[in-house]
Amino acid sequence: MASFSLTSSPPFLPKPKDPSSHAFPHAPHFVLRMPRQPQHLQTPLLLPKIQSSRHQITDHAIAHQFVSSRRSGIIVARVLRCCLGKSATPVTKDLWDNSILKSETPVLVIFYANWCGPCRMVHRIIDEIAAEYAGKLKCFIVNTDTDMQIAEDYDIKAVPVVLMLKNGQKCDSVIGTMPKEFYVAAIERVLKS
Repeated sequence: MASFSLTSSPPFLPKPKDPSSHAFPHAPHFVLRMPRQPQHLQTPLLLPKIQSSRHQITDHAIAHQFVSSRRSGIIVARVLRCCLGKSATPVTKDLWDNSILKSETPVLVIFYANWCGPCRMVHRIIDEIAAEYAGKLKCFIVNTDTDMQIAEDYDIKAVPVVLMLKNGQKCDSVIGTMPKEFYVAAIERVLKS
């Protein structure tokens, strides 16, 4: 029977010069090390302070200043959702008539499924849109796995599908995953009509 022992570092794994770069500083030198995170990922995300003596400071003002100071889409969407509390609202068959069909403002509805990867991407985009169009547009989400009847009523064969409704009537639809600009263009068409 052969035995194997490792007495020194293999030639393809150099010894570290800086022990603080170890993922596990006290681990032996032959353990795989993870690189350090960049500085912006090590510190928590903090909203900037707004200095104003004449204007009332609101969450919206904080979010607006933060959005104008950083242009990362994911961070912007998270900040808007946290500060403004605006995101697509889940809706079921029980709430469909009152929330969607009887709404006086235009409505955007995304039909999705939990197992669908592209649906998650579209859901993030719709959450951003819900924050940006708060007051002008209501955004809802329908899980087609749990509310199949609504999907059948609107002849939804695949997900994700985004429907635009105005006064309870279907105005526009977007099938599949598209860039945010595509959804915004559809919303603007419905708002102008």
